[in-house]
Amino acid sequence: MIRVRKISHATFETPDLERQIAYYTDVLGLALVARDNGTAYLASTLDHHSVVLKQGAAAACRRLAFQIAPTDGLADFEKQLADQGVKTERRSAPAPSIREFVSFEDPNGTGIDVFAEHETSRQDFQPTGIVPQKLGHVAFTTTELQKVVAFYTKALGFRVSDWMGDFFVFMRCGPDHHTVNFVQAKNTKMHHIAFELKDWAHVEAACDHLSLKDIRLIWGPGRHGIGHNVFTYHRNPDNQITELFTELDKMHDEDLGYFEPRPWHRDKPQRPKVWTPGPGAANYWGDPPPPGFLE
Repeated sequence: MIRVRKISHATFETPDLERQIAYYTDVLGLALVARDNGTAYLASTLDHHSVVLKQGAAAACRRLAFQIAPTDGLADFEKQLADQGVKTERRSAPAPSIREFVSFEDPNGTGIDVFAEHETSRQDFQPTGIVPQKLGHVAFTTTELQKVVAFYTKALGFRVSDWMGDFFVFMRCGPDHHTVNFVQAKNTKMHHIAFELKDWAHVEAACDHLSLKDIRLIWGPGRHGIGHNVFTYHRNPDNQITELFTELDKMHDEDLGYFEPRPWHRDKPQRPKVWTPGPGAANYWGDPPPPGFLE
């Protein structure tokens, strides 16, 4: 099976492009690396861009982009999708540094773009702002949870890392504990986008920077039980939730099947499992999420 290997970028529509560019550059510390026809490309250093912003009528995450191994090839990947009954479209030169996409939609209606090769274009770390290490994951609410899980496992090769009860799933495509996660809800939309920070000192500096920008945390700092990452959450100017995290669990060897041992693990070894909903699954350190957080 051809598996997706990593997340590349997320594409958003926004009713106020300039405001969102200012947030991603001045607050998060991403670099504005390209801009044309109402579209802005912002980098967190790993790829040419990690976030794409487009002028639109409403604030929403419209697309996710993932990379497969260059040796796998897009033609074989298209066949794999066709075998799953997924309709695809080839797009040439769809974005800076990327030669070709295979594009389709997931059961939520989110556009998915998959590519095999891209031009290496590592960006420099910025001198101001939070400056995350990379785009880590994107989370969604959905009305079709089981259908979404089946799609991401069978069509894209994701693995389930953990469940919270039967309503919240965490899925990985590489060593990181989760690259996407989905929670059963009454509507379908992006819940949050998450960026990885270097360490606890980076989290502390990020919180101070958010305070200077008069941006308040809505939850955290804390340590999740599921994934065990240190976390904070705040809202961007489009009222979308941004998570900043560090120390996320990693599974370096799929055949061994357990997460890299950490001092804060309570199961040894820590393997994928179904967690009982409650404070321990959500936050080892303190309060559970605020009311309505998962809606």
